[in-house]
Amino acid sequence: MNTLKSAKVGQTVRVVKLHGEGAVKRRIMDMGITKGVDIYIRKVAPLGDPIEMTVRGYELSIRKADAQMVEIEAVQAE
Repeated sequence: MNTLKSAKVGQTVRVVKLHGEGAVKRRIMDMGITKGVDIYIRKVAPLGDPIEMTVRGYELSIRKADAQMVEIEAVQAE
């Protein structure tokens, strides 16, 4: 299973599924990370936490623990 945590800088990925329960899953969805949305990975901090990305036209930083709950697939270049 590929997760957002394993995505590389400069890669564009698509959300396949959100894992997690209750408030944690709801918080991720409130940040705009929902099934089918494309995410561009902008930067990863030197120690890998947090991960900075572009989602729905805005910049977002999330922790590795949250990123691990987001299952992704690579987006084909058009």
